[in-house]
Amino acid sequence: MIGMTNGMTHVLVVDDEPAIVAIVRDYLADAGYRVTTARSGDEALRQIRSITPDLVVLDLDLPGIDGLDVAREIRRTSWVPIIMLTARSDEADRVAGLELGADDYVVKPFSPRELLARVRAVLRRGHAEPSSELVVGDLAVNDAERVVVVAGSAIDLTATEFDLLARMAASPGRVFTRAQLLETIHGVAVDSGERAIDAHIKNLRRKIETDAHRPRRILTVHGVGYRLVAS
Repeated sequence: MIGMTNGMTHVLVVDDEPAIVAIVRDYLADAGYRVTTARSGDEALRQIRSITPDLVVLDLDLPGIDGLDVAREIRRTSWVPIIMLTARSDEADRVAGLELGADDYVVKPFSPRELLARVRAVLRRGHAEPSSELVVGDLAVNDAERVVVVAGSAIDLTATEFDLLARMAASPGRVFTRAQLLETIHGVAVDSGERAIDAHIKNLRRKIETDAHRPRRILTVHGVGYRLVAS
């Protein structure tokens, strides 16, 4: 795994509140993770270029370059998993972060145990055991290599996006409710779960549809959820 040192998964924790940084750092370290910290967006981007972490815990409310801009910059070059830390009132920012490609979020105040569970869940999704290749029309989902190919071209997805697509590809034509899709990515908080699913589906459409505004693969079933069909 890129970023691992002596077999340890490397987590970058970005937050400008020293107390939160200390608690998260110590809790993750006690759980066996190698932890690097940053207190600003600028420092976070320098650390990412230097250490190539396996996962980033990113506060959205940062001095200087804010968390959304940090996430946007990360996604220009990397699909490293991102878990956002957000205030309870920042629903719009949470959705914006998910649309930028973040994998999950944790709402402040949070327990270190909850964050640890989210970290483990996101990392598991990114390194699932092989099963089979799922084919829906010209779309192929290869679990063994965590690769998606659309019309002969490989598509880069986050771990969360991959798992959502794989769930739907396993049952083409089936209508999945947002709650069922939320179960697939069980690290996402339930307080804005439906908005989170919509954000991930929006990202998937951008990547696998010819025209994301007129989707032909992932169709909306109004009032229910989504289904994947052969285009």
